[in-house]
Amino acid sequence: MGTQVRPFLMFTGDADAAMTFYVSLFPGSEIGDVVRYGAGEAGPAGTIMRASFRIGDQTILCTDSPPVHDFTFTPSFSLFVDCASEDELERLVAALSDGGATLMPLDDYGFSRRFAWVNDRFGVSWQLNLP
Repeated sequence: MGTQVRPFLMFTGDADAAMTFYVSLFPGSEIGDVVRYGAGEAGPAGTIMRASFRIGDQTILCTDSPPVHDFTFTPSFSLFVDCASEDELERLVAALSDGGATLMPLDDYGFSRRFAWVNDRFGVSWQLNLP
């Protein structure tokens, strides 16, 4: 097997909810391997030690970090999604921005006929594009 590069998202207790939410938005997506902390381990029992989920052809890894850090997600790293239709784009913008923040509202920015950039309720940044 060759070198693999995959995004890795570090949560502090929301990894399970986040990956469940993400796979519910993209048809054909799925949760893969899930390893949870057990009683007496480094993290709270039942939280995600490591897990993977797939959106489209991209596998994403995630974890629940037991220590709380002085940092969180930043928009300088985002997941970029080319949408197949206007309906899909609008649905994803609405769902992903609900409880989050809009960084660039859905519009024609010249480089794309329809584009939006949002942070979801977990703090993960998404660029949503209609090529």
